[in-house]
Amino acid sequence: MLTDGEIASFMRDGFVVVRGAVPRPVVDACVDVVWEELEGRGVRRADAGSWKAPVERIVCPEEGEPAFAEAGTAGVLWEAYDQLIGPDKWWKREGMGGTIPVRFPHPADPGDAGWHIETSYWDGTDWRANIRSRERGLLSLFLLTDVGADDAPTRIRVGSHADAARVLAPAGDDGLTMAESGPPIVEASADRRVVEATGSAGDVYLCHPFLVHAASWPHRGISPRIITQPGVALLEPFTLTDPTAAHPVEAAILAAISG
Repeated sequence: MLTDGEIASFMRDGFVVVRGAVPRPVVDACVDVVWEELEGRGVRRADAGSWKAPVERIVCPEEGEPAFAEAGTAGVLWEAYDQLIGPDKWWKREGMGGTIPVRFPHPADPGDAGWHIETSYWDGTDWRANIRSRERGLLSLFLLTDVGADDAPTRIRVGSHADAARVLAPAGDDGLTMAESGPPIVEASADRRVVEATGSAGDVYLCHPFLVHAASWPHRGISPRIITQPGVALLEPFTLTDPTAAHPVEAAILAAISG
């Protein structure tokens, strides 16, 4: 269970870290599955010479992969989702979902290291995000390998979820595409302090859906860095009408646009 201090930190900073959320044997089993997929592409675990690109992406396995199901349904995380989003307000997925970016020691620009927030829903033409955070309750960053400062950690602009909320608010329920929201959100959060999502395999960063973040490069370490970055789906958009009944994700949005 998250402490009152951790919840206050989430409200202020836009994220909280659950250390050791997933047991190491489960994480190691997930990594083995990732390498099975990469081996099929000719990217070999024990052969650094086969690491030709700065990043490889795979779809997070779902069916028939019990390690990912166990990691994604960890009790300590589901309890935290209840605390941050609200009980019965998020989809209890029996797994993770999303993509797995595997970043390799490599000098090349991976081409995906720009600051952004995650979009959350498809409007039939483009991906969008709106002020009521339609279809996204959280962004979770599962560290499947140890991640140090040299291992291309995700960069986070602390407190930037408030800046993003203020950019999204005027667009109302229609929301904005990434192309529309990206430049003003990056500018609005430019002065925010930057921290890196480092930690041990099994740690999970729970991020506000509006948190501004970016990949980092180059990877200066010696081992590939593997994370998963699934969203926690929101069953219904936040109403943004009653601050007294709002859980932390919604309350942080209300605080940003009413302050």
